[in-house]
Amino acid sequence: MDLSLTDEQQEFRALARSFLEAEVVPHRREWDRAEQVDPALLPKLGEIGFFGLAIPAEYGGLGGDDLTYNIGIEELGRADSSVRGIVSVSAGLVGKTILAHGSEEQKQRWLPGIAAGTTLGCFGLTEPEHGSDAGHLRTRARRDGEEWVLSGSKIFITNATMADVALVFARTGTDETQQGPRGISAFLVPTDTPGFGRSLVHGKLGLRGQATAELSFDDVRIPADALVGEEGKGFRYAMETLDKGRISIAASCTGLIQACLEATVEYATGREQFGKPIAGHQLVQDMIAEMSVDVDAARLLTWRAIDLLQRGEPFGVAASKAKLFASEAAVKASNLAIQVFGGYGFIDEYPVQKFMRDARVMTLYEGTSQIQKLLIGRAETGISAF
Repeated sequence: MDLSLTDEQQEFRALARSFLEAEVVPHRREWDRAEQVDPALLPKLGEIGFFGLAIPAEYGGLGGDDLTYNIGIEELGRADSSVRGIVSVSAGLVGKTILAHGSEEQKQRWLPGIAAGTTLGCFGLTEPEHGSDAGHLRTRARRDGEEWVLSGSKIFITNATMADVALVFARTGTDETQQGPRGISAFLVPTDTPGFGRSLVHGKLGLRGQATAELSFDDVRIPADALVGEEGKGFRYAMETLDKGRISIAASCTGLIQACLEATVEYATGREQFGKPIAGHQLVQDMIAEMSVDVDAARLLTWRAIDLLQRGEPFGVAASKAKLFASEAAVKASNLAIQVFGGYGFIDEYPVQKFMRDARVMTLYEGTSQIQKLLIGRAETGISAF
């Protein structure tokens, strides 16, 4: 087993880190306080290639493999999880779904802008009463001649107030054979369509720099060709995309753990107590060692899932294991970092309290830790836990 990166992947990682250190890290506290990432950053991210890593060259992307894409996601997670979320939702959840299941016209219309960072997408799945139980969502799409008419709402939608297009999952099935997951379809909805509403969610614990909003659909009319793939297959498309998205979350959390480790080592080797750097105290070394082991374990679990994906083998359970471990380890690492920083870790002069706030949501979205355990347990036993 060869775990080394190619020369091209190493060069991209170096380029990505250099760019993010210059363009993101100095501003992350400011964006966190303002609850908004500077929109001018997005085309710059596009120029470097972050948005286009998973999109083929024929649609304006770089055509990178899944490992290279997730190297970029890890570096974004190390720099600022809010920026990472903007990229991974638009390029990953939305872009990859269009690429896998969209028509050629849909690909030509949306993918070049997504790859350039000039078009932003959001992923409209979660509803106020249906988070983990997405198979019973209530947003509806009814056919009216050559149009679909959408009604309903979504909640906690990343990029929603900034997005140009929303990938919306709605119920189209009406008879008894099309209830639950079997009656859900996917649609590409331009956000300037009449009746499309969005309301920003304020006061989040973490990921404050990325726009999170509630969506509403008041008889939103879209053409028949806005349907993505086949009618009734939307839930399957969403689950396929979220399996890949869980790998991205694991990669992002790996980057966040790496950031916690680096910040803690820098602080602990520079701060003195009892006549020596606090890094020389055994209990501090214990906490640093835990972070160091966890970042390696998280990265290896993530790369294992990527390897299965790239070889065309089943990867869903591996993705769940990577997401579960890495997200919980990110929460632990950020808490350990604050413990080492002491009182200074409690204020935003230092980044570790932001790391803690950003890490906490990673155990919730794209499948909670409890859902990941159910999926893993089901795979191990062959018995459904639902």
